[in-house]
Order: sequence, then C-alpha cells, then structure tokens
Amino acid sequence: MKAVHFGAGNIGRGFIGLLLSQAGYKVTFVDVNEAFVAQLQERGEYPVTLASEGRETVIVKNVTALSSVTHAEEVAAAIAEADLVTTAVGVSILKHIAGTVADGIRRRVAFSSAPLHVIACENAIGGSAQLKELVYAKLDEADRAKAEASVAFPNAAVDRIVPLQQHEDILKVVVEPFYEWVVDASQMLPGYTPVEGVHYVDNLEPYIERKLFTVNTGHCSAAYLGFLQGYETIQQAMADEALTAKVREVLEETGAVLIQKHGFDAGEHSKYIDKILERFRNPALTDEVSRVGRSPLRKLSPSDRLVSPATQAYERELSYTALARSMAGALLFKASDDPEAVELQAAIAAEGAEAALAKATGLAADHPIHQAAMEHYAKLK
Repeated sequence: MKAVHFGAGNIGRGFIGLLLSQAGYKVTFVDVNEAFVAQLQERGEYPVTLASEGRETVIVKNVTALSSVTHAEEVAAAIAEADLVTTAVGVSILKHIAGTVADGIRRRVAFSSAPLHVIACENAIGGSAQLKELVYAKLDEADRAKAEASVAFPNAAVDRIVPLQQHEDILKVVVEPFYEWVVDASQMLPGYTPVEGVHYVDNLEPYIERKLFTVNTGHCSAAYLGFLQGYETIQQAMADEALTAKVREVLEETGAVLIQKHGFDAGEHSKYIDKILERFRNPALTDEVSRVGRSPLRKLSPSDRLVSPATQAYERELSYTALARSMAGALLFKASDDPEAVELQAAIAAEGAEAALAKATGLAADHPIHQAAMEHYAKLK
C-alpha cells in the first residue's frame, strides 16, 4: 500500500507518518524543506521517541520524500498511484498544495477508477472538506465528475502534542505517548480498508469539537495566561496551581457546552478534562508558550477554539466568562516572530483593543461576550 503525506514536519513524521508506516504503508513525504527531503530519500527511515518515563524509541521505516518545489511532477505521479493521501501542513497552507493534489487526481482518474481517500489531518473543523473545495476549483467538470465516483475527502480529528524541538538528527522527533486520529466513516468510499490505529465513527462533529474545545482551547488558554505570568513553557505555567485552576474553569465551560450539545456523560468528560490537563503537565515534554500561543488572530476567529464555544455557551445560557478571559489573554499576547501577533498588536495600537477584538471575533462591541472579554482585558492589562 502506498501513501502520500504532505508535511514532513514534527506532526507529519511523529504522528501521521509513524502510524501509516506501522499500518503497512510505504510513505512518501512531500515538503518544501529540502534538508528533510534529502535525508528521508537517503536514509528511508527516522527515529520517533515517546515522551514517557521509558523514553522508548521507534524507528519508522519504509519512507521516502519528494520536494513540493522541485519534484511537482513526481508528486502528482505518486498521488496518481497512491491508496491514501494525507496532510499535516496547517489549514492555511492547504490552498498552496491544492494544485498539486488536483494534478495528481487529474492523472489518476484519466486511467483508473481505483478508490482514493484524501484526509486533511489539520487542527480545523472540516479540513478535508476545505481541501476538497480548493482541489475541485482546479479541476474541470469532467475530471470532477470522475473524482466524485472514486475519490473521497473524509473529515478527520487529530490529537497529539508534538512541541517545537531541535535535535542533532534533524529527522528525530519526540512526541507524547497519547494520540487520537478519528475519521468520519460516513464519508469513506464503500469497502474501504481501515488504517490500523485510526478510529472510524459515523458522526465526527462530537469528536472534533471535544478535541478542539478541550485540547486546543485549554492549550492556548494556558499559553496566554502563562505568557502574562512570564512563563516560557506550558509545563512551567501548569506547575502554577492558580493558573491551572483558571484553565480548568475554561474547560468546565466548554465541557458544559459539549455535554449539553452532544450528550457526553458528565463524569466521563470530567475524567477527559483531567487527562488533558495531565498531558499539558507532562514533564518529559517542553512546549514553549510562544509556540502554543502563536496565530492569535486565527485562534480568535469566529469558528475557532475560543469564540465558537463561547458563543455556543451564550446561546445555551451557560457560563462563558473564563473563555472571555482567555480571549483577553490573546489580545495581550506578544511575539515578535509571529506575524499574526504582530498584526494584532498593530491593530490594537491603531484602532484600540475593542475594535481589534470585534474585527477578529466578529462579535459586535455591545455583545455580552465582547464586553466580558474587554472587562478581563482591563484587569489583565
């Protein structure tokens, strides 16, 4: 079996590529980083170390790589012959790979009706659906019709903490032991072959929102509150009991939404929150506040991890004050190497925090959530 995976970064190598290789796929990574590509081509393997007490290391074998810059033709040819295409590039990068994916599908449907699944493993709701729209925009009507019959873009939810890291071996990656990869089975083609290690469900939305509103919401809340306290890592921040209590307040608010909306068992979800907080505290991981907090504009957008659960809480007459505090923390986050953080601070300086928050979140200045966030902003500032 053959898989083409876009993104040879830490998530690509330490999560998706690892699982695909262990499931018996020959994995071809596609990336812009020529150093990664050269090393993967030369070695055909790389090490993944678990951030656990035993620090177990797995050698991922049967892999190679192609450059998305200099090997576009080869990438399209690989897609034409693949059984599976996956991505872990960041949702904002999907538009840049859509043309290559479209080229591969165009070649494929010209000679074959063999099934192909394209799964975007991104921190976004409906990532595969977004990629499909971008790809289809580059196909003509005839190729789209052929693709509809044999190519599927099932949405997925993925969860594994892989911090920024540097090693002497540029291919080595350290990951937490926990992982979850959930795929919408209702969007798979009939007779599909399950990938070992992937959980297939008929309704993905509860799993996507549980992950996004617990792991991602909690993580960025810890980062923004930790930044304000001067902590450099998430682990330092989570060692602060008062700060951890505030993060738990956020997750209790999102949990109330999830329980009411999706029918999760309250006791089980409380245990899930405990597990997430324990993962954030993992002493074997060093995750920088600057990494977890970056891209505050995206994190403040209407459908993302802070505003979406807050608005859903408001609509259900549930508490959203802790979420509003995290939104205020995002307004105060500064990182000179993060374009979004720089843009947000420039907007605050030019227009004021109230206008900047309204523009980022889509919430009018007189909306109760906006007002609550601004009250927290005044206190935190």
